[in-house]
Amino acid sequence: MLESVKIARRQSEIRQNLAELAGKDSPAEDEVRKMDELDREYRSNETRYRAALIAEDTERREAGDELETRSAQEWAELMSGFEMRQVALALDEGRQLDGQTAEIVTELREQGGFRGVPVPWQALETRAGETIASGSPDPVQTRPIIDRLFPDSVAARMGAQMISIETGAVEWPVTTSAVSAGWADGETANVSGPTAYATTDRSMKPDHNLGVQMRITRKTLKQSGAALEQAVRRDMSGAMGAAMDHAAFLGTGANGQPLGVITGAGTYGITSTGVDALASWAAFRAAVTRFMAANAASSPDAVRALIRPELWDYMDGVYIDTGTAITEWDRLVKNIPAGNIAMTNNAIAAPSGSPEATSALLTTKAGGVAPIFIGAWGAVDMIRDPYSDAQSGGLRITALATMDVTVARPAQLQLLTGLELAAA
Repeated sequence: MLESVKIARRQSEIRQNLAELAGKDSPAEDEVRKMDELDREYRSNETRYRAALIAEDTERREAGDELETRSAQEWAELMSGFEMRQVALALDEGRQLDGQTAEIVTELREQGGFRGVPVPWQALETRAGETIASGSPDPVQTRPIIDRLFPDSVAARMGAQMISIETGAVEWPVTTSAVSAGWADGETANVSGPTAYATTDRSMKPDHNLGVQMRITRKTLKQSGAALEQAVRRDMSGAMGAAMDHAAFLGTGANGQPLGVITGAGTYGITSTGVDALASWAAFRAAVTRFMAANAASSPDAVRALIRPELWDYMDGVYIDTGTAITEWDRLVKNIPAGNIAMTNNAIAAPSGSPEATSALLTTKAGGVAPIFIGAWGAVDMIRDPYSDAQSGGLRITALATMDVTVARPAQLQLLTGLELAAA
């Protein structure tokens, strides 16, 4: 029982005893002495009661924080124990899944829609201590969920949010009306009339399937052992992450691909500005100013930039004044932190034209809303092909994922085109 509750009950008993004694017309000497003792105890208990409440309030806050994060921590710990090696052996030999892997697969199967073994997206994240290239794996600790996107994904660095969808299409109503306030022009005048509240639906549909096929030889299955865990996760994560990044920004919207935000800038309503001049901080500054004028960003450090390495190479070699060592790149990172700049040769098309020119995409989070949404339906479906490698005894598996891309508010993105890398 809480100490404050015990004190409150004792205070109630003291009040009851005092009421009985105070009701007597001529109390005896011992009764008067008892009233004094009860009165002193009551005043002392008041101080103890306040102290108990303060101490228990801190305990309640700590317990509340623990309860709020306990489910997320338990889920992260459960996901950290998922073994890709068990999935490969189950598809190859029919071996039964066990432990946390079996528990997670059973949970995913209840959602339905899987022909093979469902694999959660978090299982594709590289764990701490795993080797990236050659060498023997030497895991030190298992890392929990890093992000809903792959940790090194360009889309993740640009503020994209990955959303898990169970079934069906999903829509987000986004406010598009401009509600304004107005002053009453005079003592009896009315304020401005009501403005219609309009929204536009941004939908994502399960029309785009991304797949990667892996071929595992019989020697690998028999010889690698636990190293197969890291190999499968690393290769699948790299292949699917690169394909996701490319589709999120350069997807054509045809041939099964979703419509990327750069390719579909006009469709999404993203402001595209043709610089058509040598790349400089001034071009980026103008885009940042447009963000701030539209209340999409409060300062330049709230903006993220996606550029090609060739753009960095050019801007870092252009000095604003021959007498200083300050380059255009120095001016850029002075305002937009280097941690907010992602360089890629996968998510932006290579420089082209004469003179060569490239593009850059700027994003920002407004009100905590991500600029780009990437929807993933269910988990990754691992399906075995029992025929292609039957003669050699190998294992060929296909990982299928259903995904789509959309933009919630186009005001949170700016596309700069025609950033020239050489003089005409």
